[in-house]
Amino acid sequence: MKSSYDVIIIGAGAAGMMCAIEAAKRGRRVWLIDHAKKIAEKIRIAGGGRCNFTNIHTKPDAFLSRNRHFCKSALNQYTQDDFIALVQSHDIAFHEKKLGQLFCDISSQQIIDMLLRECDDAGVELEINVSVQGVAHQNNEYVIETSHGRRTCSSLVIATGGLSIPKIGASKFGYDIAKQFGINVVETNPALVPLTFQDALLEQCKALSGLSVEATVSCGKTSFSEGLLFTHRGLSGPSILQISSYWKEGAEIIINLAPQINVDAFLRERKQTKAKQEIQNVLAEILPKRLAQSICEALEIAGNLGELSDHKIAVMAAAVNQWRIKPSGTEGYRTAEVTLGGVDTNDVSSKTMEVKKQPGLFFIGEVLDVTGHLGGYNFQWAWSSGFVAGQSV
Repeated sequence: MKSSYDVIIIGAGAAGMMCAIEAAKRGRRVWLIDHAKKIAEKIRIAGGGRCNFTNIHTKPDAFLSRNRHFCKSALNQYTQDDFIALVQSHDIAFHEKKLGQLFCDISSQQIIDMLLRECDDAGVELEINVSVQGVAHQNNEYVIETSHGRRTCSSLVIATGGLSIPKIGASKFGYDIAKQFGINVVETNPALVPLTFQDALLEQCKALSGLSVEATVSCGKTSFSEGLLFTHRGLSGPSILQISSYWKEGAEIIINLAPQINVDAFLRERKQTKAKQEIQNVLAEILPKRLAQSICEALEIAGNLGELSDHKIAVMAAAVNQWRIKPSGTEGYRTAEVTLGGVDTNDVSSKTMEVKKQPGLFFIGEVLDVTGHLGGYNFQWAWSSGFVAGQSV
């Protein structure tokens, strides 16, 4: 084992492995390390075990950051088409599920194995179960104290991710390193995470646990139209996970449980043609029966449709097309898919991922204040940011 390298990369996840591959291809001596006992656990569990590895519609407006322009250069230098070509070169079969999301046909392990082969072919030295006790910058090189001894390098890459899913090893290591070198860290929050509720709303969600509908969920000027799932803690599903990245504590979200239907017009028409039908049965024509019953009970509206006043019909319609609710919080980092916020991109070069005022120090992947939408975007950010750093370390 050497004691000196050109590049040391801390974090052997998606971004770290991509950076290691590209740097080693350029002839750089690379040591890639991770504190976990298993490699790339976040890749392994992604997409229900089939890894939603990119999205064919990747573009900058699918990412959140205080500097919304930051992601553009990396995404242009290494596109979703570039990563798809890499996957195809390893004969990995994949499919588009919906909305441009690409999944492995067989297993996410195929992506991990592909990256490991690429690392091996390029000559990357990879070690797992390596803890880092300290990092220092001395005499124009970085000194890394690890459980495997002291190592030095001219370029140090931090690819340690965010705080999401701590059970697979998430930590604040990357943020601590940033602060050590005087780099600002944007406040972090769980993102792509289920929302929780209290009191009557929680009881309503519990009663409907397991039920899903297609819905449009809005917070402010941002909306997403995808599946919504009731759970015993609150609301989940793609539309809720998406909006969670935009939701702030105390804010209201508006949910359209029947986005293809003007419920007010529907009920008024049915009042003329099916006046003797129970309101919950009429509502069950456009919503799952359990949900229709729950809404009627929550509003305390019952009886034949023909007997309902225009006001009650309007209230019922609003409860379906504009269900206004305030979450009490989120399920937190325990179930969050990613971390919102992170290392301030204003302190980092968008072209190389190198810290502007700290030569040789790079941050890539989720540790940065760049958060993608649900559906493969965060993996593409890992590939793109890892790639561009790999060209410069």
